Formats: sequence, structure tokens, C-alpha cells
Amino acid sequence: MHPTRRIPALDTAVSALGFGCMGISWAYVSAEERDDDAGVAIIREALDSGVTFLDTADAYAGGHNEQVVGRALAESGAAPVVATKAGLVGNVVDGEIVMSRNGRPDHIRAACDASLQRLGLEVIDLYYLHRVDPDVPLEESWGAYAELAHAGKIRAAGLSEVSVEQASAAQAIHPVAAIQSEFSLWARDALGGGRTHDGADAGDLITWTKEHQSIFVPFSPLGRGFLTGRVSVGDLKAGDFRTQLGRWQSDAVQANQAIVEGVRRVADRHGVTPAAIALAWVLAQGDHVIPIPGTTKSANLQANLAALTVSLTTEDLAELEGLPPAVGGRY
Repeated sequence: MHPTRRIPALDTAVSALGFGCMGISWAYVSAEERDDDAGVAIIREALDSGVTFLDTADAYAGGHNEQVVGRALAESGAAPVVATKAGLVGNVVDGEIVMSRNGRPDHIRAACDASLQRLGLEVIDLYYLHRVDPDVPLEESWGAYAELAHAGKIRAAGLSEVSVEQASAAQAIHPVAAIQSEFSLWARDALGGGRTHDGADAGDLITWTKEHQSIFVPFSPLGRGFLTGRVSVGDLKAGDFRTQLGRWQSDAVQANQAIVEGVRRVADRHGVTPAAIALAWVLAQGDHVIPIPGTTKSANLQANLAALTVSLTTEDLAELEGLPPAVGGRY
């Protein structure tokens, strides 16, 4: 039995590690390389292994990722807590992923209906505003989420990649059940002193969520695979989203190896993989923190779940927190 963590807004507990589904069919694989059968299989293995919290979004492959999740749910008969998102639109232009934002209330309402259909659900457990649209007042976008909750189409609403200031503005309109942001040993902005994707002062999101009975959901808790120590730039195929990111350029990768080496030293002492240690550090940031690592491989899934058996010592935490910050931008 895996340890669980509570989602107050849903009055339910989920597995302490969730499962991020994006990489099954988006960002790291091209449309031609997608393998829906394999995607369904890894989701079902996660569910069979005790994972009860799945994360997807309509932006991932234009809704295709949600379809894969919906198929896995139907075939497994499982009923985990399912989170998805709206407000970010992803397209592939000349082989590169280009994102745009749409926070208009009419778009959010229509997107919710489409996600429900693709997922095969009657209600979405946790529905995020994927990104704040700078052309639409947050109050209007978040008001649409409040309407969906009152209509019974979603059970709870969350925000993704926002600042404490934005979270507080939304909270005044409708409860913020969760905040999702990139967070790992090489992306610690959510602890305070960092920046949002838009360059604003993020503030201490982990403390804010704790104080407001929300959960904090780290995406990319393994640094998009970098912190596992098993992914190199040379492994990335054409079209892989990571080739566009600052931290994955050759000079930055070389500098950032110091982070991986530090994680590996702690992992060797515990007899686990670097992935398990990187995730254990994220889990140690608070009982309301529920990371969502993703993978397409069974061995990686089991290595990730091994983090639940790791008890980091005070010395381990100090060593990990003393690792250098990452070189290169997140995006």
C-alpha cells in the first residue's frame, strides 16, 4: 500500500506520487512515433501499481492525450482522481511546438465539454487554467471555472504556472484547489525568489498552497528526465520539445551535470536510482506536495515509485539543497 496525500478540496486522498501523462503522446514524441497501445499499457501499470492521481491536458497533442487516458480508464475500470487543463493551445509549426493562450470564458466552457467527452467522464475532478491569458482578465477566466464548478462539470479548480499574487486574486473569486508549477532540484522557483513562466515574481507558492488548504503539484519533478542521469542531448530526436529549451543546450547540459552528480552521490548511499532521490526531495517539501512524474517505460515507473520508500536524512537534504542552481532558462 503506497502512502497517500490528501486533496482537501476533494475531501479525498490520492497516491503521494501521481502520474503525468503528457509524454505518452506529446512534446517528447512526434505524431508518427506515438504508440497509443503502449501509452494505455503504462497508464494501466501505474494504476495497478497504486497510482490514483492522473494528469493530462487538452493542449497535449490537441486532445489526443486525453483520449489515451480515457481509453486507459475505460479498459482498466479504475476510478482515479483525474486532472486536466484548458487555456493553452499547442500546435506544431515547422516541426516545433508553438503554444498560444486562450482564457476566454466561452473557450473554457467549450474545452471542458470536449475534455469530458474525450476522457469518458461525467465530471472532471480537478480542472486547471493551464496558463493565464494576458489578453483576458484573470477574473473572467477564473469566473468561468467557478461557473463550471457550480454546474457540476468539475469538482475543483486549479491554476498552473501562476504567481502568489495571481493565486490570491483567483482565491477571492473561487477556491484554488491546486497550483501546478515546474518544481525540482533544478527548478526551485516555487520556494520563493523565482519567476513564473511569464517572468513575474512567483513568490513562495509552496507556502501559499499550504496556508490555503490547497495542494502543490510539481510537474517535471525529474527535470524533464535530466535528473535521472540517463538522458543525454544526443538521445533527443528531432521534434523533441527539450531541444528548444535553454537547459538542454550543450553548454548548459555540461554545467548542469554537477546537479546530477550530486543527486547520484546521495542515491548511491541509499541504494536507489537518482530518480528516486530527486523525487524523494520533492516529496519532502510538504505533505501537500504531490509530484506527477511521467514515463513511457515500466522500469522508469518502478524506479520513480521507489522514491516512496526513501527516507532522506537531515544531512541528505542539506547536501541536495546545497547543489548549484541550474544553468539555462526553463523555456
